Amino acid sequence: MAKEEGIVVDGHVTEVLPDRKYRVKLENGHIVLAYGAGKMTKFKIRVMVGDRVTLSLSPYDLTRGRITYRHKA
Repeated sequence: MAKEEGIVVDGHVTEVLPDRKYRVKLENGHIVLAYGAGKMTKFKIRVMVGDRVTLSLSPYDLTRGRITYRHKA
């Protein structure tokens, strides 16, 4: 059985937490806990409060996600 694909959504960072974790408010109003992808650490991409980001949510747990892209202002 193949692994299910993630759900891609956009949101805004509302809070920066320790250990590369972020609280993100999605466009539909839900708030999720997200972490930065490994490539973001590798290339030293910083995510600040108010940034617009793209998340990949797991279909199994819709309260957690991975930040895959930080949009430019």
